[in-house]
Amino acid sequence: MKILMVLTSHDRLGETGRKTGFWLEEFAAPYYVITDAGADVTLASPKGGQPPIDPRSEDPSAQTPATRRLKQEKDVQVMLAHTHKLADMSPDEYDAVFYPGGHGPLWDLAEDRHSIALIETMYAAGKPVAAVCHGPGVFRHTKAQDGSPLVNGKSVTGFSNSEEAAIGLTHVVPFRVEDMLKKNGGLYSKADNWKPHVVVDGNLTTGQNPASAEGGAKALLRQLSDASHASSRTIRSVGGINARQQPPRGAFKRTRRS
Repeated sequence: MKILMVLTSHDRLGETGRKTGFWLEEFAAPYYVITDAGADVTLASPKGGQPPIDPRSEDPSAQTPATRRLKQEKDVQVMLAHTHKLADMSPDEYDAVFYPGGHGPLWDLAEDRHSIALIETMYAAGKPVAAVCHGPGVFRHTKAQDGSPLVNGKSVTGFSNSEEAAIGLTHVVPFRVEDMLKKNGGLYSKADNWKPHVVVDGNLTTGQNPASAEGGAKALLRQLSDASHASSRTIRSVGGINARQQPPRGAFKRTRRS
């Protein structure tokens, strides 16, 4: 199985003078869930090359086993430093797409025509599309085949208004993920701040916050391992996802593309 992970290239946190980018845990946790299952991962970003890392996600207090593992694995660091340009990616080559968050996607990927086209094409083909935390911001302008917002009528989650307020960025971000999903007709749900919450509706998977990144990746892998996922529409809301639900190591043939 081949999975495309799309990261932001945006590094400015509005007009604050501070830096942003992608949230390290939201890349590292899904990356290892996916590759440890034997699936192949390709990394892409709008500009290609090294995507900016939100410096707050590198704070010692934000580290997890997955981020610490990443810092020990030079080959993954090299792969991350040489992401492909998103415009060069063909949806036909991938079985699923995963969008980590961080605030950066609200500025670039939410408006990027290549990202929008990629999501619309893969979703219409019945392929799993997943996004966590601020990652669901990429659905701001995506449309279903009938022209309605892609999330319209679908159970979704994403970074909540209360979480945005808790970090003091309500009036900094170009839009709030929760508000956008609701405006686009999404059936939004959330857990308490910072608690894991993953929602699966058909081939669309969304996670609320950094704590939901691992669960979001496990949900995506379950979709890929379920041969009937494209022909049956199911809705699941998951708080913490048990490791027993993760496909076994080596479940997919791995041929990593750097």
